[in-house]
Amino acid sequence: MARPRKIQSLKRMVELWSEYKHHCDNRLVLTHAFSTKNSEFVSECLKRCTTYTIKGFCVFIRLPRQSFYATYATDKRFCDTFTRMREECEVDARESFELGIIPTQLAGLWMAIMVIRPRLKKLKGTMKIKTMV
Repeated sequence: MARPRKIQSLKRMVELWSEYKHHCDNRLVLTHAFSTKNSEFVSECLKRCTTYTIKGFCVFIRLPRQSFYATYATDKRFCDTFTRMREECEVDARESFELGIIPTQLAGLWMAIMVIRPRLKKLKGTMKIKTMV
């Protein structure tokens, strides 16, 4: 007997994705700095945003990434939503580079992980391998 799915409906997946994006956009980070004016350490809670990723979403909903891909990426009901999620991750990463949130020196590495490597896996069985830059 198969285990019941964690996400039963398309509506629930969209809700979870929205919650995850809200979580990423509103992270509270405790930072510490030394104040030369007062000669003491100062701590402050700052609002920071993190980049959306499918891996992060899987951790957020407490579902193994392999199970997520095997169950939802191949299901016709969730296929369009899964594609939109991947595209939103790519757009968010590009915006982070353009706004200077992520240092531009990491652009090649980040985009290789986010864009090129998944496309290579899709095209693995074909003779031509096209990379998107």
